Amino acid sequence: MKLRLPKARREALIGYALVLPWIAGFLLFMAYPLYFSLFMSFNKVAVTPDGIKTTYVGGANYKEAFLTDPEFIQQLLLFVKSTVLMIPIVIVFSLFVALLINQPIRGRQLFRAIFFLPVVITSGEVVQELFSQGAATIPLMDQSGVIDYLKTSLPEAWGNPLIAVIDKFILILWYSGVQILIFLAALQKVNPQVYEAAAIDGASPWVSFWKVTLPEVKPFILVNLIYTTVDLFTNTFGDVITLIQKNMFQVDTGFGYSSALAWIFFAVILAVLLIVAWFFRNREGRTAGY
Repeated sequence: MKLRLPKARREALIGYALVLPWIAGFLLFMAYPLYFSLFMSFNKVAVTPDGIKTTYVGGANYKEAFLTDPEFIQQLLLFVKSTVLMIPIVIVFSLFVALLINQPIRGRQLFRAIFFLPVVITSGEVVQELFSQGAATIPLMDQSGVIDYLKTSLPEAWGNPLIAVIDKFILILWYSGVQILIFLAALQKVNPQVYEAAAIDGASPWVSFWKVTLPEVKPFILVNLIYTTVDLFTNTFGDVITLIQKNMFQVDTGFGYSSALAWIFFAVILAVLLIVAWFFRNREGRTAGY
């Protein structure tokens, strides 16, 4: 007798089958390293010729990070502030470029490839070399005295993050390739007849953007917000990641302390993602309620 499953059950099974390879890969290659790094964060870890030896110290590594190590807290706060400032710049720039290269112009496929190319070629080593040569900055900002003005007119708590954003501004634009493609997919999903109907009703291109385009791409804005947050926080040019790597190979700190720093950094990333998702969905709910 042939077993017949409801359509919803069949679709659910297909979905589980598609996700199963990722789940298996996560359990085989990532679950244990994550658990072991969390275990090491509560221990003093020593690498000896006989192997890795751990001594349980409880939350001492976390206390040291918050109460004893001023460099980590300072770098973490500066990095979070500068990244929070970078996120809207990346989103707005990506949407603007996507709108431009979605127009019926000749050679738009070439422009799409040009904007996505830096995502492929800018590896960690390339980025570090660009930083060392000063290629990621805007020289005009420094030459015109904008940097000096920010240093003198703004409090250090906000002046330093703004300067950090300016120092990495070109790099921000380079890392917008994926977001541009996501917005392009959203724009191409919009029915052209909607724009024709809006134009017949007398809507200008500016009004069409706010009344048609923006509502259609709103779900993709949340996707890009999450992707941009994770991408900026986990990029290799981040000062916090560099500090974690430096502590990993020091005798007085080692793998235990660096693991604790990594888990603190992960908690901060998760908190920022939850705030972004909550704020965006809360705004969506208010709009729907209105």
